[in-house]
Amino acid sequence: MTRAEPRPAAGAGRTGTGRRRDLPAGRLRTIVILGALTAVAPLSIDMYLPALPQLADDLSTGTSTAQLTLTSCVVGLALGQAVAGPLSDAWGRRRPLMIGLAAYAVASLLCVAAPSVQTLIALRLVQGMAGAAGIVIARAIVRDRYDGVAAARFFSTLMLVNGLAPILAPVLGGQLLRVTPWPGVFAVLAGIGVALLLAALAGLEETLPPERRATGGVRATLGTFRSLLADRAFVGYAAALGLSFAAMFTYISGSPFVLQDVYGLSPQAFSAVFGVNALGIVAAGQVSGRLAGRVPLRRLLGVGLAIETAGAVALVAAVLAGAGLAAVLPALFLVVAAQGLVMPNATALALSGRPPGVAGSASALIGVGQFALGGAAAPLAGIAGPDTAVPMTVTIGAVALAAVAAAVIARPRIASPN
Repeated sequence: MTRAEPRPAAGAGRTGTGRRRDLPAGRLRTIVILGALTAVAPLSIDMYLPALPQLADDLSTGTSTAQLTLTSCVVGLALGQAVAGPLSDAWGRRRPLMIGLAAYAVASLLCVAAPSVQTLIALRLVQGMAGAAGIVIARAIVRDRYDGVAAARFFSTLMLVNGLAPILAPVLGGQLLRVTPWPGVFAVLAGIGVALLLAALAGLEETLPPERRATGGVRATLGTFRSLLADRAFVGYAAALGLSFAAMFTYISGSPFVLQDVYGLSPQAFSAVFGVNALGIVAAGQVSGRLAGRVPLRRLLGVGLAIETAGAVALVAAVLAGAGLAAVLPALFLVVAAQGLVMPNATALALSGRPPGVAGSASALIGVGQFALGGAAAPLAGIAGPDTAVPMTVTIGAVALAAVAAAVIARPRIASPN
């Protein structure tokens, strides 16, 4: 594919190297808005987790059926990216983003009044699909504005915002349940959707002008997908990102049971561990941003994968040897914190050099891969029941090693600066 540079937008300039140079106020506003858009997934999932037992009681349903309301949202987040990404290539970024955010707010509000668990499952699917627009289009907007090292730096900066969401969402959900029943969580999510819509309307300009948009409809979109899937570098980096995300998703789904039921941590101690690990992602992301440009992106990605794999191997060894929390917690920290190096650099490398007119479709495939691999790996964490940590740790080890293999496949035959 050929590389196309975006036009400079109002209020921004270019450096001598051709990279975008935003004015400080505009850059900060963009970081906050795009970071909040990419935080829709953890907000929609994690903030809702403390409400599951209460929801099951109120709607007179079993635990497994109540958990389907979570599964349907994750499925929606994956499917929605496959739709919104290509639409943003054809329509521009703003229109599908605004439609998605408005639909997210409406679907969240309808969840408040869901009369049955079956209705709630359907509405959560719609909510996830609508919220996916913000996630996939935020990545495409970054590619419209930046490429290569500059994109990696920006993705690392975004982690200051969206890295805090997994920490704050469960705490916020738990505190909300002190003053409101479970429908109140969805009322707050509806309010977040409205706030994001207003912020995007006021603070995000169109980054894909009409002359750079994709044409040709569904057939052209399928052709773009085929072209991307035939690109070894794109598939390799997207797979490395998705498999690393699967390691983290396995940790998210399995660690509440492993750390509390197997190792005896209290809910408060578990929350503290969860928060420290999430802060590790943020810290590693900032290190990545500072090193981007001085260290090749592939090397930063390689370091991140090496740290993740070392943590995964140490985790498996600690669990199989019965070494206890003193060995398990540091290993988990390495696995989770390494995402701050892996995610921004793998994303930037996968999108690097893509023309803006296909950035939405490329972003969509990246997002679908993340949630598909994460959703497939997460249930394996509890396959042997809640009384053993072995399935979770083995799954994390396997996907971490697979991520390394994917990154190796992605390496070009001829070295390049990134």
